[in-house]
Amino acid sequence: MGRLSSMPAATKSRAKQKESARKPSSESQYFSRAVSKALEVLELLQTDRAPLALNEVARRIQVSKTSTFRLLRTLEAAGCVASSSRGQYSLAAGIHSVAPTQYVARLLRAGAPRLQELSRDLHETVSLAALFENRVEVIDVNESPQTIRMSNVVGHIVPPNVSSLGKAITAFQPEERREKLLRSFGIYRFTEHTITDRAALDREFAEVRLRKFALDREEPVCDGYCFGVPIFGDTGEAMAAVSLSLPKARLRDAEHERAIVAALRCSAEQIAGDLKRA
Repeated sequence: MGRLSSMPAATKSRAKQKESARKPSSESQYFSRAVSKALEVLELLQTDRAPLALNEVARRIQVSKTSTFRLLRTLEAAGCVASSSRGQYSLAAGIHSVAPTQYVARLLRAGAPRLQELSRDLHETVSLAALFENRVEVIDVNESPQTIRMSNVVGHIVPPNVSSLGKAITAFQPEERREKLLRSFGIYRFTEHTITDRAALDREFAEVRLRKFALDREEPVCDGYCFGVPIFGDTGEAMAAVSLSLPKARLRDAEHERAIVAALRCSAEQIAGDLKRA
């Protein structure tokens, strides 16, 4: 998703905000590991969206069962986590907006250097988007250095039926979550190439799942092509995606397309690996 542009890249203030978000909190002498792990628990419970046992939470956040139990009981007392009679834990109602913060910060730290490499090597606009509760939102952009380019904007909510970023993430969600994303944004026509027929859109999502990348050919904007590759979480769902956008005139042939997809896949795998190690 993007637009043809010859405007300069993002403002200095936004760049400073992004740079601040990328700095690891552990660099500070005031860093609290307990708070960090508590946020990680919230992120985990939101990502899974299914109750988890104490042992599973401890394994996933790499903390002892005793420490994990303390974290869960503290979060439960604060009204952030609920426990069942079977000893399983899930998010309490009303805190869904808290959990993504930790993940997005980690995603920015892992993704920023990969986007810089892609932009430097391919000389086109590359973007990183994340899945939120009811939308797919762009969180980082490296603009092409070329005068005529496809442009994108941090904070832009991408259409799940149109953009390669939106399709790459939406296609790998459970049916209920996929429906929620489509209903939240709506299915709108942007160009004559936009897919608005629901049966055709379902076939498109199935194709994305099969080939493990998405593309749009002038679907959101005329004369623009975009390729998107999902970034998978531990559950196998796409929690983010990375894309490359370019003017139609600069896409040379099928071999060029394959090279773009290969580069995006490599970056997506590296980002996923960095997130697991974070």
